Amino acid sequence: MANQQPRVAQVHITEFSKEGHGYGRWQRPDGTWIKIEVPFSIPGDHVEVLLYKRRKGMYQGKPQEWLQLSPQRITPLCQHFGSCGGCRWQQMAYEDQLKQKEQWIRQYLQPYLHENVKWHPIIPCSPPWYYRNKMELTFSSDKAGQRYLGLILYGTRGHVFQMKECDLTQPWVVEAVQAVSRWWESSGIEAYHSGQDKGALRTLTLREGQRTGDRLVMLTVSGNPAYAISRQHLQQFIAVLREAIEPRVEEQKLSIFLRIQQIAKGKPTQFYEMLLYGPDHFREVIYLNNPAGDIKTLQFRISPTAFFQPNTQQAEQLYARAIQLTQASADDLVYDLYCGTGTLGICMAQHVKRVIGIELTPESVLDARENIKLNQLENVTIQKGDVGQLLPVLLKDNQQRPDVVMVDPPRAGLDAKALQHLLDCQAPKLTYISCNPISQAANLEVLIKGGYRVQAVQPVDQFPQTVHVENIVILTR
Repeated sequence: MANQQPRVAQVHITEFSKEGHGYGRWQRPDGTWIKIEVPFSIPGDHVEVLLYKRRKGMYQGKPQEWLQLSPQRITPLCQHFGSCGGCRWQQMAYEDQLKQKEQWIRQYLQPYLHENVKWHPIIPCSPPWYYRNKMELTFSSDKAGQRYLGLILYGTRGHVFQMKECDLTQPWVVEAVQAVSRWWESSGIEAYHSGQDKGALRTLTLREGQRTGDRLVMLTVSGNPAYAISRQHLQQFIAVLREAIEPRVEEQKLSIFLRIQQIAKGKPTQFYEMLLYGPDHFREVIYLNNPAGDIKTLQFRISPTAFFQPNTQQAEQLYARAIQLTQASADDLVYDLYCGTGTLGICMAQHVKRVIGIELTPESVLDARENIKLNQLENVTIQKGDVGQLLPVLLKDNQQRPDVVMVDPPRAGLDAKALQHLLDCQAPKLTYISCNPISQAANLEVLIKGGYRVQAVQPVDQFPQTVHVENIVILTR
């Protein structure tokens, strides 16, 4: 189609694609049928589209006119919906979002669901708004000199819109964006342009402890010395943020960081962090419902770049449910592989004899060890290093063989080497938490061939209004 004139098609949307957009089939003049994906459409919509490219066997359609709207459509809450790449499903009732997510997980895991698998209904997020505890925004400017601080426009290569609201996060985040935008406008500092390594301002990261009220702001800038930000500009940056978003309650803290991202051809990117104001971390608390019915309070200190679940309330549900379904005993040794800041292992610690966490990233290891001290735990240790190198040493000692192994990998899932490490442990039970059921399903195929069976499945919705969903799978040997 690349050499043909742009083609207009009318398509009836019947299903969702894996990306969460609606798609339908359209018959060409020659009688052949093609699939067309239409951003921000849902089943039941009838839409006229412009076909503009083909990807993964499906044509992309740009909506030109909505001929008929699905009866399932509702009015989106946010003014940016339909152009922002953050949300896909604000035009759909939350109950319908949950049904679709649960249906997807069933579909991906279908080959491994036998009659003895216990399927648990998806756990919703209530309320399904204002839940995110982290946002990363981008500085950008166009040829006309217009400045933008916000999220990436859907379907563009890095084009940014000026964020005026966001209903996934707390109001102070938008207040911070407005304050920083005013500071930027008066400063004359340039946005960073990666192709030329010119300009200074790259990203603005905003994080909070939702249970503590702590707030953290990190400004990431170019490491090109020609665009270094002056001390005066940084002092003004601190001042506008303190005035706009510093908590008025003494126990709640504001931290402000500068992060320098230095690039050099043929060398790995280097990062340097500098504390500009406040504590060198923020604090979060997790209230964990225990199987016995009581609530355990766990405290965490989190460094500016360390991973923490982006929805605190649903993290509590996720971890409590994972612990409940794992059914570990008081005599069990648990491995928490790729453990990050140790959150999952620390939550599990009160129920088992011992937890060993393994993590490669130095910052995460430091946080994990601090969090163990903070919660006065004596049965959790963190080993710093590569799982592949440390596991054989641990497994040589029969006293160190795990009864349970827990993993919560990134979206890409576990690679072949990591899966082999899991199989080498020969643990009677595996708890696999995933933020991507597609990669989880691919990993399950290997684990089942290696001698495991799926015992239970529990979806948890951490990200309402988006296509993303968490899923817990319990496996036994």
